[in-house]
Amino acid sequence: MKKTLSILLIVALSTLMLVGCQTTPKQPAYEPAEIRIGGLKGPTSMGMVQLMESAEAGTAANDYTFTISGSADEVTPKLIQGDLDIVAVPANLASVLYNNTNKAVKLLAVNTLGVMYIVENGNEIESFADLKGKTIYATGKGSTPEYVLRYLFSENGLNPDTDVTISWKAEPSETVALLAQTPNSVAMLPQPYVTVAQTQLEGLRIAIDLTKAWDDLNNGSTLITGVLVVRSEFADAHPEQVAKFLDEYKVSTEYVNANIPEAAQLIEKFGIVKAAVAEKAVPYCNITYLEGAEMKTAMQGYLDVLFQQNPKAVGGALPGDDFYYAR
Repeated sequence: MKKTLSILLIVALSTLMLVGCQTTPKQPAYEPAEIRIGGLKGPTSMGMVQLMESAEAGTAANDYTFTISGSADEVTPKLIQGDLDIVAVPANLASVLYNNTNKAVKLLAVNTLGVMYIVENGNEIESFADLKGKTIYATGKGSTPEYVLRYLFSENGLNPDTDVTISWKAEPSETVALLAQTPNSVAMLPQPYVTVAQTQLEGLRIAIDLTKAWDDLNNGSTLITGVLVVRSEFADAHPEQVAKFLDEYKVSTEYVNANIPEAAQLIEKFGIVKAAVAEKAVPYCNITYLEGAEMKTAMQGYLDVLFQQNPKAVGGALPGDDFYYAR
């Protein structure tokens, strides 16, 4: 009996030793991808500057190249043609692209909430009711700024066609010039142009924050300005690399919001706006990071508001579930 037990113990110990000697199977090594990213000169690119700095230093997870352009018209054709993989675009344009390209793009993340403000060269405006009978200079006719402004007027009891006069201009700089020339004038401006205008016009004040006005409606949606979209083909082929990008991008947005003076220097370095302007503007730019279910809920609510006003604003139809990228 003792001999049998001894043999069993020897066999058991030998088995344990063999198991202990076996090496854990190696996980496949992470393979960085070349990711070409397009951004716009404004808040939608401000949040990525820390990642741009990491990419330049060679410490980022992927091989990123960045192209910063003046308008969405410059970056969206490159995305569709496959010359860019990820781009920052106005929120409604993401839906338009999805609908007009047979679902060739997906929504990766929300990166900027509301950046629009009613400003005045005076001290009369405290609420939407105070805008009745006024002329408001604005840019963005036929795009999100117009839809947002008209919606907020209607929800605050004003008819945007009869109770106010909206004078549409081509460029924010034109609007700023009119504010300078006209006492007690009113305009709708985005950041960082609000900050630029305040450096040029003494006494120009923010009268109404359109993001707060939207939130005050408590309509279950969020005012969104900018988002990141990715080519569907690229996302499907590189899920690990896209996940790494999202992690790094989130860190970058958090860095910008928490380290404004340092981030402002990077914002100027990468040609977005001057550091002095960026430092004052960033707190009003609502730079954020939403992905997954949180992103989907916020974006669906926002697009639904636009769709109810004008289906063309979102490309004729609300996007399906496959528009929303999930890890």
